[in-house]
Amino acid sequence: MKVTVERALLLKSLSHVHRVVERRNTIPILGNVLIRADKSRLSLKATDLDLEVTETLAAETGTGGSITVPAHMFYDIVRKLPDGSQIVLEGDGDRSVLAIRAGRSRFTLQTLPESDFPDLAAGDMTHSFTLAAADMKRLIDRTQFAISTEETRYYLNGIYLHAAGSAKEATLRAVATDGHRLAQVDLPLPKSAEGMPGVIVPRKTVGEVQRLIEDNEAELKIELSQGKIRFTIGDVVLTSKLIDGTFPDYGRVIPQNNDKELIVDKKDFEAAVDRVSTISSERGRAVKLALSAGKLVLSVTNPDSGSATEELEVEYASDPLDIGFNSRYLLDIAAQIEGEVAVLRLADPGSPTLVQDKDSKGALYVLMPMRV
Repeated sequence: MKVTVERALLLKSLSHVHRVVERRNTIPILGNVLIRADKSRLSLKATDLDLEVTETLAAETGTGGSITVPAHMFYDIVRKLPDGSQIVLEGDGDRSVLAIRAGRSRFTLQTLPESDFPDLAAGDMTHSFTLAAADMKRLIDRTQFAISTEETRYYLNGIYLHAAGSAKEATLRAVATDGHRLAQVDLPLPKSAEGMPGVIVPRKTVGEVQRLIEDNEAELKIELSQGKIRFTIGDVVLTSKLIDGTFPDYGRVIPQNNDKELIVDKKDFEAAVDRVSTISSERGRAVKLALSAGKLVLSVTNPDSGSATEELEVEYASDPLDIGFNSRYLLDIAAQIEGEVAVLRLADPGSPTLVQDKDSKGALYVLMPMRV
């Protein structure tokens, strides 16, 4: 194999592909990236057996062939080579090495045979549809924070993507929850997504798709089946296994009858929560919201360090209410509000609270209270 490629192109592709490779591997081949040269194209592929990323880029191919090299070391070498350089990759199958040349730099890397490299065979995809990259990014950005990290409830370790709504107004819905908070975002359902199965996309896959969306104007193709999902954006193809489990009936925790409405300036509220929570303990993190007509008092008391209070003018006309929340969770949700005004719908100190943008925009958040 002999191929010449521009450093900038190779670095960009490697930066997408090498992230999938775990730094510690019990199976040596999983630490490698597969390089394949063919007809003025170079393709790079990496996998961790649950997730596979392939990217194709333009290159001058002298002789075709394929080889695998340590992913992180290859990425570091390319990253440190001078800007604008042309990189020559030359594989010697007999000696099991890959020579890398650029300017006066010379490297050789040990290789492993392509035949050892696993293939995450996707099988037949039953549904396929396209989505604007900006829409997919919004679905992920607004729900990712609520994905659970608790391994025992593995079915919550991802985003539940499914068709929802009514026949008149069908939506593509993303939901994530960790039992303490829930995020739900709706988009109009793409035509060919009708009848798609509900799938749970794993946390690592979600993070990689988010990073791959560099151009919001791009189109993203999504293909899925009961067991796998594939995202294609430009020259990058990401295939992933799905979480094999049943997502809980999240609709039951979304409050329908919360009758106390609090309307607050999002930035002021976020800043005030952030300020008073400076006092809170790492373990407790509780902030108390005391609501009365037109007024919200935020307070934190920490027996070890002191107390803090801050008062905000708000729109609130219901009965007085004292309720506590985890300040970190409150800030996470406030950060998702896209407009300038947040609406909190409350019931009582022990019931979940509904948080929305005043202009709704198809997103809603639910937060469980804390005892304070």
